[in-house]
Amino acid sequence: MFIYRINESLTLQVLQLHHAKELYTLVQRSAVHLRQWLPWVDTTECVSDIEVFIKASQKQFANNYGFQAGIWHEEELIGVIGFHRINWHDRATCIGYWLAEEYQGNGVMTKACCALIDYALGPLALNRVEIRTAVENKRSRAIPERLGFTQEGCIRDAQWLYDHYVDHVVYSILAKEWPSQGAPHKITPKYEPRYNPQM
Repeated sequence: MFIYRINESLTLQVLQLHHAKELYTLVQRSAVHLRQWLPWVDTTECVSDIEVFIKASQKQFANNYGFQAGIWHEEELIGVIGFHRINWHDRATCIGYWLAEEYQGNGVMTKACCALIDYALGPLALNRVEIRTAVENKRSRAIPERLGFTQEGCIRDAQWLYDHYVDHVVYSILAKEWPSQGAPHKITPKYEPRYNPQM
């Protein structure tokens, strides 16, 4: 179990199977908003589809390649954030995220990203964190730009989105560039980094 308390109202927690129904409801409620940028929305047709995603994320966590966490505002699940995969050899990872539309614009995702970056470049001792997002997704791009990431370039036709390709812009930050975020976060229990030579 991984729990990361950002503040009194925001908590990150690794997704468990008992979260599947709540997450499915959130995806369906946010489908029109999410579909603009995420290719899996139309194929999420029932709770069992979410269960497949959660089982895959649990396997990722068990194999020490990162995790997918729900974002809770008080008692309500409002989004997801996680490491796509940790590359232990190069000590690098990429963060992905999405948030219910009604919670955007209040700094929630910026705080959640700060928490994961703190964790990646602190306890996990990684050196590099990437964020990749569609060129036209201005809200998503604002987060790495706000956090001091460097824009490295554009990947053309990076993703097939239902009926067209979208370009992705790549942002990164290195451990030597990331300032301390101040107050410590409560982590229970510690997620131990382990080098995997098969990476």
